[in-house]
Amino acid sequence: MYKIAVVNSRSFGVIAPDVLQKLQEVAQIDFIDVEKTLRGKALAEKLEGYHFIIASVTPLYDREFFENNRSLLLIARHGIGYDNVDVDAATEQGVIVTRVPGSRERDAVAELAVALCLNVARKVCQAATLVREGKWAERGKIVGVNISGKTVGIIGLGNIGSRVAEIFSRGFNAKVVAYDPFVGKDYAARFGAELVDLDTLLRESDIILLHAPLTKETYHMIGEKEIDKMKKGVIVVNTARGELIDTNALIKGLESGKIAGVGLDVVEGEPIGADHPLLKYRNVVITPHIGANTYEGLRGMDEANADAILKVIRGEAPLEYMVNPEVLKRGTRANLRT
Repeated sequence: MYKIAVVNSRSFGVIAPDVLQKLQEVAQIDFIDVEKTLRGKALAEKLEGYHFIIASVTPLYDREFFENNRSLLLIARHGIGYDNVDVDAATEQGVIVTRVPGSRERDAVAELAVALCLNVARKVCQAATLVREGKWAERGKIVGVNISGKTVGIIGLGNIGSRVAEIFSRGFNAKVVAYDPFVGKDYAARFGAELVDLDTLLRESDIILLHAPLTKETYHMIGEKEIDKMKKGVIVVNTARGELIDTNALIKGLESGKIAGVGLDVVEGEPIGADHPLLKYRNVVITPHIGANTYEGLRGMDEANADAILKVIRGEAPLEYMVNPEVLKRGTRANLRT
């Protein structure tokens, strides 16, 4: 019987128990928690014997892991990003890597990005705290800014970024500029965005939202140099990957007043503790990586992972989910029909 390890994810199957049941009909499913620092041979040995892994954002599945685990046929990221999976090493070892298509999380993550932006712009959390503390009379201290008429800069115009562009341009009547070296001007215009270079976006935007994948090129793409170019009083929102922003540079920007507020669903080095330095700022709102956590979003993620696994069990290639389709030519551990 096939064996599936759901690693560091307690949300899989909760919203969609029928999806979980479909997998249980053909495989043994174990929910396994591992330390986020566990990797390499030790991680490979812990997960030896499992044919499929449904993987969260941690731990790191590195080259040493793939070289030492001989049972794995497919690793399915329970999300869009796959930066914690060494795809090249997986391909060399004949392991299929899949992820959730961006369309499954598009609305959920986009709407949270907008919610964080509104929260910071209108100081919702700060105002709610005053009420809880019995300080209603201090409401005069809460002065926010309108979104309408502002310039909103979006870094990354893929599935989620394009939806965010639509919401701000058509819903808030904001001017939307976008930076994405992989799309054209006509594509950007479909979502109400003007394509610009990164420096222009940084200089002109009142609000900046990050929707780029984490790669070697995008790691710390927002650092001191980039923050220096931003407008004074800018709002920064990140629902993509925490490592896109240099945390120390972000703190300096908050301290100097260059950055008026920050909304984060992802944080560098997450999960973070209550002593994280960003949490001392009242103009910083942080949520615990819940971007896709809607009923619709989680069901879509579960369905995508389950469908990919079931296809491989049937001997089919899960092409619509594959990160490394080149593994089909190289040769997979799974017995797939070509």
